[in-house]
Amino acid sequence: MIASLPEKTGKSLEEWQALIAAKGLGKHGEVMAFLKGEHGLSHGFANQIALRRVVSVHVAPGAEGVDAVLASRPEIRPLYDLVAAKISEFGECEFSPKKAYVSVRRNKQFAILQPGAGRLDVGINLPGVAPAGRLEASGSFNAMLSHRVRVTSAAEVDADLVALLRQAYDRA
Repeated sequence: MIASLPEKTGKSLEEWQALIAAKGLGKHGEVMAFLKGEHGLSHGFANQIALRRVVSVHVAPGAEGVDAVLASRPEIRPLYDLVAAKISEFGECEFSPKKAYVSVRRNKQFAILQPGAGRLDVGINLPGVAPAGRLEASGSFNAMLSHRVRVTSAAEVDADLVALLRQAYDRA
């Protein structure tokens, strides 16, 4: 549904989120009313956009910390928000901003989100899983994680990446 937003509504998820942010909306009901009332979106599309917006706002307590991590790479924010929203759908977890990345923990750290030049590096802790395809060994990227996936577009936040993150979440 999110992939078809531009075709069906004329705007991408990031564009809808920017409109919502510009209005200062944060509550699910407010976002729904805005999207359905002022923009004529169907309940389904409005709900999907609102869920992702509310999750994005919710997972960034201490947003100033996330903002500081992303300050030198503001173009990465939509990718960060999208990956954080997908992870948040798994259940309870903590997003903890550090100096150069955001640590993602359940009982223990299972992922990190780190801005890079033109990409978001998604570090994943999956010891015992062989690197393959986009899932590369972490190498010198971060010794506390076993793998990394480099994400350069929203299309790369696909079912495969979400499944890897879910596997790491379930192990944490």
